[in-house]
Amino acid sequence: MPELKQNPILKDFQDYVIELEKERGFTEQTVLQRSLLLGEEVGELFKAIRKLEKMGVDQNSKIDSVDEELADVLISVCSIANRFGIDLEQAFRDKEEINKKRTWN
Repeated sequence: MPELKQNPILKDFQDYVIELEKERGFTEQTVLQRSLLLGEEVGELFKAIRKLEKMGVDQNSKIDSVDEELADVLISVCSIANRFGIDLEQAFRDKEEINKKRTWN
């Protein structure tokens, strides 16, 4: 089983996801499959938030906590980035440079 470093940087999360996908047999999943799974994880996150906010949810649904669902979303995002060879930290930094020049209302 892979181990995530203490005090990881974003690259460490991406490297960890590579290893966990090997271990769990997910390496053959396509970008489309991983993207659809990301959508499902985001839906589960929304359900967890609805539950936390005391909004109506299907009582038969398995709903985990917000923190668990956010972790699942992060795993999916890392997985997709890895398939495209994207360094998420650099992508984040590059995008923030663009955002700094925008006008926010």
